[in-house]
Amino acid sequence: MKIDTLNTLLEEEIKDLYDAEKRLVRAIPKMAKAASSEELRSALQEHLEVTKQQVERLDQVFELLDMKPKAKTCAGMKGIIEEGDETLEMDGEDALMDAAIIGAAQRVEHYEMAAYASARTMAEHLGNQEVADLLQQTWDEENEADEKLSEIASEVLGTVQGGGDGSGEGTEVEDEEAEPAQARKTGGRRQGAGASRPS
Repeated sequence: MKIDTLNTLLEEEIKDLYDAEKRLVRAIPKMAKAASSEELRSALQEHLEVTKQQVERLDQVFELLDMKPKAKTCAGMKGIIEEGDETLEMDGEDALMDAAIIGAAQRVEHYEMAAYASARTMAEHLGNQEVADLLQQTWDEENEADEKLSEIASEVLGTVQGGGDGSGEGTEVEDEEAEPAQARKTGGRRQGAGASRPS
């Protein structure tokens, strides 16, 4: 289709996001069911409810843009979910599988954060602050979910031995090294989050 105005581009982005969120409502329960960590399962189930609210928030955006709610196939999210399905089919010990599930879930969060930041910036440029605020609210939720997943990943990986022999040797050193590495990652993410919000 022809994109001749920024309004049209924003509308297409919202349709894309609508499809992405609806796909996630169907995909997240499968990830939660496959998780062994109770904390990971709980975090995914909690985010499922948040995702349902995000779909409703996009309904509000459609209304504000004077559009009927309509999805446009989100090829990006479709591919990420397909990769996630492949992850669920892998065979490994519980902690390794949980780490793989977290990686798949964070791919989802990062994709959504990029998409919502882009759409929010368009809405702000168009002077539609109400739409921009709704999109920012969802971005904040995705960022919070990503940070929570990083925390759980640190705990899960702390139980995985580098050599995979399950001997338990070296756990203390690995845990000590993991903490500053995680701090660096968290610091970088916060910096990036700030940078993504236009001044």
